[in-house]
Amino acid sequence: MENNKFADLKKGVQEIIDLIASRNGKEANNKLVEVSEDLDELLDFAEADEDLIEVSKYQVLLNQLHQKIIQLDGQV
Repeated sequence: MENNKFADLKKGVQEIIDLIASRNGKEANNKLVEVSEDLDELLDFAEADEDLIEVSKYQVLLNQLHQKIIQLDGQV
């Protein structure tokens, strides 16, 4: 699998974190959905164990970010 795909995911995750930091829950959630779809696509085509491990790390991270977005929306 191409490393640039993981680089794109990393960039997307950073955008989500930045949006959470700026307390923009709606945009953060929209970006999370977009990155999650990209991650699902990578999972569909992942063959090597290393790729599957990397994808699972991003899944955990996105789940944690989703919880932060939920908390953020509750505070607004």
